[in-house]
Amino acid sequence: MGAQLRVYKRRIRAVTATKKITKAMEMIAASRIVKAQRKVAASMPYATELTRAVTAVATGSNTTHALTTEAQAPTRAAILLITSDRGLAGGYSSNAIKQAERLTERLRGEGKEVDAYVVGRKGVAYYGFRERKIADSWTGFTDSPAYADAKRVAAPLIEAIQTETAEGGVDELHIVYTEFVSMMTQNAVDNRMLPLSLEAAEEESGTKGEILPLFDFEPSAEDVLDALLPRYVESRIYNALLQSAASEHAARRRAMKSATDNAGDLIKSLSRLANAARQAEITQEISEIVGGASAMADATAGSDK
Repeated sequence: MGAQLRVYKRRIRAVTATKKITKAMEMIAASRIVKAQRKVAASMPYATELTRAVTAVATGSNTTHALTTEAQAPTRAAILLITSDRGLAGGYSSNAIKQAERLTERLRGEGKEVDAYVVGRKGVAYYGFRERKIADSWTGFTDSPAYADAKRVAAPLIEAIQTETAEGGVDELHIVYTEFVSMMTQNAVDNRMLPLSLEAAEEESGTKGEILPLFDFEPSAEDVLDALLPRYVESRIYNALLQSAASEHAARRRAMKSATDNAGDLIKSLSRLANAARQAEITQEISEIVGGASAMADATAGSDK
């Protein structure tokens, strides 16, 4: 019994140490969510006004441009997948990867080739393990992205949309990320960044049904769109990175809270087993003492006769 009791105590110590770690990670993730939410809110006005500007140019001119004009027969698309660099965040990365896989199947079903661009070590590891080609990848900043990171990610995507498909370019840009809804709800979504749907842009910028003023574009509407294209892509990617970061922290906090609660339940269960083992050991010792005393008493009574 003594050996069994030692096993229980050793397991209790190990689980208690794990509980301290998961509790600390839960508190760290909770503190980072607030900062991430503030960054998301701060990025929204710029993205909204930029979308309004693009909508105004697109509706006020007949210019054919990669930003607003769909290809007649699109044959190639690019998908930007945003995952995390670290684990212990529940199904955060796997949900985004599944969403990207569904989008890939849909695009291939439409007869389009798909180029994958991946942010985060989890996504890179997923494609690498399956020996699937990645057009480009970025790691090391998913939990706290900066605008410079968004510009670095956007550069090859902008180049791809501006290049003819015959020369390795793409007709469409899609992004898969995790939308932050609340502390308890984060949804993996996919959106088409380019070509920009004017109806979706009007809903996003709040100009649906609004009569926009007439503009004169200098030097030309095409030049204005050329200038807005990188800004638009960068702002969309930056907002997606920020929402994904907030979602990652929320998912990690929830996962660590669940792990902490499970560790507490396991400690209670092990403590009951340890108490039962200790009680059984005490009962056995008492039984041995009583048996020994009874045997001595019998022996003494026999010698008296």
